[in-house]
Amino acid sequence: MLYRNIGKPLFFKLDPEKAHHLVVGGLERAAQLPGAEAAMRGIYGVQETPDMAVDLFGVHFPTPVGLAAGLDKNGKAVRGFSSIGFGFMEVGTVTPKAQPGNEIPRLFRLPTDEALINRMGFNNEGAEAMARRLSQLKERRIPVAVNIGKNKATSNEDAHSDYEACIRELFPYGDFFVVNISSPNTPDLRSLQHGSELSSLLEAVMGEMGKQALLHGGQKAILVKIAPDVSDEELEFMVDTISRSGVSGIIATNTTLSRAGLSHNNAKETGGLSGKPLRERSTEIVSRIYRQTGGSLPIIGSGGIFTAKDAYDKIRAGASLVEIYTALIYEGPEVNRRLHAGLRELLKRDGYTHISQAVGADHR
Repeated sequence: MLYRNIGKPLFFKLDPEKAHHLVVGGLERAAQLPGAEAAMRGIYGVQETPDMAVDLFGVHFPTPVGLAAGLDKNGKAVRGFSSIGFGFMEVGTVTPKAQPGNEIPRLFRLPTDEALINRMGFNNEGAEAMARRLSQLKERRIPVAVNIGKNKATSNEDAHSDYEACIRELFPYGDFFVVNISSPNTPDLRSLQHGSELSSLLEAVMGEMGKQALLHGGQKAILVKIAPDVSDEELEFMVDTISRSGVSGIIATNTTLSRAGLSHNNAKETGGLSGKPLRERSTEIVSRIYRQTGGSLPIIGSGGIFTAKDAYDKIRAGASLVEIYTALIYEGPEVNRRLHAGLRELLKRDGYTHISQAVGADHR
């Protein structure tokens, strides 16, 4: 209620990107104050419970609900976000070299649709800056995934070199990694999802992950984040290629270019749409992936999750973990406690004793 009654009205009076930076900067500074992290955990934290903790990719997740990439692009506020109830978080998308991203304005709210449109364009300070920040974290309360991409100036033919460079720079600091080939805001990036470009890229990525594992003495998982704007045939090909590549899983999905059913004037803005309008399509993609792979390829479900039922629908469709982003903007940090409590109730309703038992239940 604190966020809904005080925080949200204030933030929503600000330009969306200024509010974004205010939140990230505020969490970064707050975590440096003595006792602040403990206070945030006391107000917003989620107590780990045996029925909700997940072990996947060789990583322990205290809860199945994480923070999607895009909010903490530079790894500045890991300590703060780790204190407000998430079970894991993604930082990034990070590129080898720093880049400013697209022109401002590039982030838009659609309150009547409970959605956001962004065309940020992988604005970030670069892999070296992120490595420096992550290396300074003395303690991690939750797993941190590093979401990697290519610089705008890098051609698709050379894209593999950017992903490899990110892996080399950041391998010691990520608990697992995510290959972002599905943002709609970098020209031609989504072409990397298709045909021989996808198989070649994943071969290069897996090769570099193998090299770094030998150097650093341990394997780490890497997932691929895909777009929702694909045909059934394209999705089937992508999933088949990803499955054969040896990557650890899929994140479904990134933002959408669709504007179906929107009512807000900002629907005319270009960029990727996130929030409630994406919910059904992303769940459908999760279901199709699970069905095609027989549940053999772990999935993180992302898109339109605002309630425990939204999250549970994705889990029953086949997701082992889920992520939120837009719900945090509209609902505030209280959302994590509501999701955790609601998921536990839904598990109990269906007679399950652990969240893993619900994964893919709709297919049985």
